[in-house]
Amino acid sequence: MGFGDYPAEYNPKVHGPYDPARFYGKADVPLGQVKLGELSQWLGRRNKNPQAVAAAVSRGWWRWQHKYVLPRKGGIAPYIQLIVGCSIFFYAINYGKMVAHRQRKYHCRKTHSISHSNI
Repeated sequence: MGFGDYPAEYNPKVHGPYDPARFYGKADVPLGQVKLGELSQWLGRRNKNPQAVAAAVSRGWWRWQHKYVLPRKGGIAPYIQLIVGCSIFFYAINYGKMVAHRQRKYHCRKTHSISHSNI
């Protein structure tokens, strides 16, 4: 499969029109149904080459587009998801700078003491 080609598993006579959000490979057990003892075997069956990872990211993008962005009467959900995603991303990249500026309970020493005996 080259850049811009259909997946090798796609057959237009069997699958109908091409859908970029669909996986056309051999079906496997969903992650939610995998038992802990079978997890290593399940992970071993995954295709881990860069092209397969890019295809999985592309399918996820198209599924998100079909569900939230492309419906005729879409709401504000994709915009809120984008804002929250950007907030989390910028928090993560600036976390090291923010840790240095945290306020601690005892971040400075007072030079005078208060006597409570007169209270």
